[in-house]
Amino acid sequence: MGSGMTMIPRSQIPSAFEQEQFLKILSREEALARFEALLFPRTIPTEMRKLADALGAALAEDVTAPIDVPPFDRSNVDGFAVRSADIVAAGEGKPVRLALNGETIHCGTAPALQVAAGTATAIATGGPLPRGADAVVMVEHTQPAGSDAIEVRRATSPGQFVSYAGSDIARGEALLRAGTIIGSREIGMLAACGIAEVSVARKPVVAVISTGDELVQPGQPLAPAEIYDTNGAIVTAAIDENGGEAVFHGAVPDDEAMLEAAMRRALAGADMLVLSGGTSKGAGDLSHRIIGRLGQPGVIAHGVALKPGKPLCLAVCDGKPVVILPGFPTSAMFTFHDMIVPVLRRMAGLPPRSDAKVSATVPVRIASELGRTEFVMVSLVEGQDRLIAYPTGKGSGAITSFAQADGFLRIDALADQMPAGTEAEVTLFTPHVRVPDLVIVGSHCTGLDLVTAELAHAGLTVRSIAVGSLGGLAAAKRGECDLAPIHLFDDRSETYNTPYLVEGLELVPGWRRMQGIVFREGDKRFEGLGAKDAVAAALADPACIMVNRNQGAGTRILIDRLLGGARPEGYWNQPRSHNAVAAAVVQHRADWGMTIAPVAHAAGLGFIPLAEEHYDFVLVTARKDRPAVQAFLDALGSDDARAALERAGFRPA
Repeated sequence: MGSGMTMIPRSQIPSAFEQEQFLKILSREEALARFEALLFPRTIPTEMRKLADALGAALAEDVTAPIDVPPFDRSNVDGFAVRSADIVAAGEGKPVRLALNGETIHCGTAPALQVAAGTATAIATGGPLPRGADAVVMVEHTQPAGSDAIEVRRATSPGQFVSYAGSDIARGEALLRAGTIIGSREIGMLAACGIAEVSVARKPVVAVISTGDELVQPGQPLAPAEIYDTNGAIVTAAIDENGGEAVFHGAVPDDEAMLEAAMRRALAGADMLVLSGGTSKGAGDLSHRIIGRLGQPGVIAHGVALKPGKPLCLAVCDGKPVVILPGFPTSAMFTFHDMIVPVLRRMAGLPPRSDAKVSATVPVRIASELGRTEFVMVSLVEGQDRLIAYPTGKGSGAITSFAQADGFLRIDALADQMPAGTEAEVTLFTPHVRVPDLVIVGSHCTGLDLVTAELAHAGLTVRSIAVGSLGGLAAAKRGECDLAPIHLFDDRSETYNTPYLVEGLELVPGWRRMQGIVFREGDKRFEGLGAKDAVAAALADPACIMVNRNQGAGTRILIDRLLGGARPEGYWNQPRSHNAVAAAVVQHRADWGMTIAPVAHAAGLGFIPLAEEHYDFVLVTARKDRPAVQAFLDALGSDDARAALERAGFRPA
């Protein structure tokens, strides 16, 4: 049923006997409420389709990523894999010489040699990053120095030109939600995860009949007083545009017996029947009388307070919707798009329609390159009194940057930036984009998908933007989100999260997740040790490489406290997710790191518990009463969500 609509008791639906005089004009809202009350909820038939055949279909169930994408840390450019610390002082007037290792890493080539201090390995775009390297320097910033060395003429920072494992799509992440329309971008996401077929909603078959003695099909000659059947072609195309499979049965003259036979045949082989013409009060008004004989309850609205479109007739016959549109094309299409499209799209498992271009405020500065017109993909969220356009900055190699964006904005070639606070016009990718009902900005956790799934299944759209705990806290202070998940430890109070609150923000307890040291099973440097002893053992072994986390992450605060100022090998290797840490250890690019228990166990790694951190939600008080926020709070406290979190290895607060 539609939002806010109540079920109409069948006792209030007119019987077939009463339908003869059923010409009471209903409001649009009441007519739609009656119509939807008899049609929903309903089970949407599904079918499996290969990716090549899934274009335009709606997903029937949520799809979870079975792997990390990319599955390994990879280079974004042609150049040399290096240790950033080796070239920190490099410049045009002071090149740094590095010895070349005896291999070149191409796409599909597994690295065999470690990048030791003072060395570099040639690497192609897309090649896997070798052990020991934490950055890539572009080939344009180097010069050959003989056959076995290069000179680097520009410093690089840790992680530069590197896409970390899982930075695009993380294993276990909710990749696509049920109801998502599959376009080329979604097919790219599914293919990147190795998914060959998906369950989609079967398109509802919609039979279309035109009525009237005067109608002639296009291509045939017109006799006096005849007109071409415009509605048949328009309605058929509109059905196909909105998720249905239209079957046109032609035009039927105003003969009651012929029309009834045609309607029965059409309805028997379809999920919905749409007619045009024959709804006005008069001698030629046959269709609505026939409906009473096709199934129960029959006509539920004959006359709706619309202009144009007053003669619209809505009916349900044994669970199948039957619609009689006005005869004039303008009236027919107005009522079809306003009243029928929402029902048809729900039957097809599709989201509601919306369109076009919108104005939105950009909350952060976007750097640009002078001399080039730049198109920046953005995700739209609702601020306190305006739309906010968040750049989807995962990089040019990220499939999700394109697939999850709502649209794009343009930065002129003469500008080197778009300042924070700019009011920009966003061009939407599709006319179906809808501003999300709930906006979550901050630290991502796989447990979050378990809670928001309940909202998504209830028809609410949820936008989750992962920017880290500190980034989420800043967005909450600016009022740009509903909730900001954080896990920030305060050294002075030795408590989580609460000390970071300011006026206008409040804390909602989420769940507890165990942070700890991960290592490969069988590594004797870590087996049987506690976290502090394990780190001490790692620090004592120069060959033991760690993998760190990015600054601003709550996990990074724990790591730095544990290291106490030490900067071991691998410290500057700073991926942005728990999955990337696990991938680095699994793939022998690092020997240890810190992540959460569910990720460690999913990766088959050894795990040494360190501290149970508090993953909580900063709530913007001014947005607390929004329906989607209340729905999230209800879901967070529900027995189903708590049980799902526990099964995944989390402990609900």
